[in-house]
Amino acid sequence: MPAALRGPQAPSARRASPRRAPRPLTGTPPPGLVQGPDPARRPPVTEFAPHEFWQHIYAPGHFDTSGDHDGLFPAELPDGHQLALPIRELPGGEGLGVASLIVTQASFAVEEELIAAMAGHASAMGAERIVGVPTLGLPLAHGVARALGHRRYVALGTSRKFWYEERYSEPMSSITSPEQQKRLYVDPRMLPLLAGRRVVVVDDVVSSGRSLAATLRVLARAGCIPVGVTVAMIQTRRWEETVHADWAGPVRAAFETPLLRRTPEGRWRPA
Repeated sequence: MPAALRGPQAPSARRASPRRAPRPLTGTPPPGLVQGPDPARRPPVTEFAPHEFWQHIYAPGHFDTSGDHDGLFPAELPDGHQLALPIRELPGGEGLGVASLIVTQASFAVEEELIAAMAGHASAMGAERIVGVPTLGLPLAHGVARALGHRRYVALGTSRKFWYEERYSEPMSSITSPEQQKRLYVDPRMLPLLAGRRVVVVDDVVSSGRSLAATLRVLARAGCIPVGVTVAMIQTRRWEETVHADWAGPVRAAFETPLLRRTPEGRWRPA
């Protein structure tokens, strides 16, 4: 039986510690933002242009976290600093929404902060190999692997190369593209990099759990049982039943956001 199928092995005695990225400067907030957590003085979300989200790490208490939200959800990092996320209404007409994160549109300072937190989780899991999930998980996986001192990481793909094998693939969809059925592949040439290693999966967001479950299945097809998963954002807890149906490992995140419901006044609150 391949070593990967026998479950996690003991962490290497030479486990690398993540290189902590410097705390990014909070920067200049978007014009018109009012400092302080007083909800009566909180600016309307219209003062955030779409391209201004995910650009700054704000001081603790910059945004009010109590009460309802006007289209902006202030996510809190473990140390209390905050990140402004836009709220997206989910399709289906049920009045539900989620806080959104698009890592490839974030500033480098925000990306580095998320990577530092995720690398800390991966290090605690004893990661010996990082596997990145396409598409938005790949830049994070690259950064986490470098922070751990690894020479490389293994990138999964959704574009089938002619040497790929269908037996090392799984259908995949996500909450943001439910109508798009793709296939997730592991390059068979990369299998020696996974065999017998403590593998940690890196992605941007876990929400419905469908993408992550497909990732775990395709790695199992390759004889690899990951010891853990780290993501930038845990988006609601709806993923737990799907992901843990056939896998019992830990899932850790830089921050977590709840499922939201629209109020009669048109604002948002945790469902």
